[in-house]
Amino acid sequence: MAVLGTWLSCVRRLHVSVAARAGSQWRLQQGLAANPSGYGPLTELPDWSFADGHPAPPMKGQLRRKTQREKFARRVVLLSQEMDAGLQVWHLRQQEKLQEKQQKNALKSKGVSLSPLPSQ
Repeated sequence: MAVLGTWLSCVRRLHVSVAARAGSQWRLQQGLAANPSGYGPLTELPDWSFADGHPAPPMKGQLRRKTQREKFARRVVLLSQEMDAGLQVWHLRQQEKLQEKQQKNALKSKGVSLSPLPSQ
């Protein structure tokens, strides 16, 4: 009975992962997509072409990926522009603060005017 308990405990420790994730770490280390159908020539290039050499019309998946990439690129450009505008506003505020500080320091009385008047 003890042998059976030991055997069952070994079986319980066995980890079975999803077959779709098999090899994903290796692909990531090689600089590839985690999923083999994520990107690459098998998903990007057309499956066939006409005999005279001109390409086949794009498939639905290719069109969908193209629109996704365009949408992502537009968002990146928009966020980059927002960051640039925000940095410009921040720089302007910093310059205004510096000018106010310099103006405030320039208006302070200095030197002889700070000393008490000599009594007569």
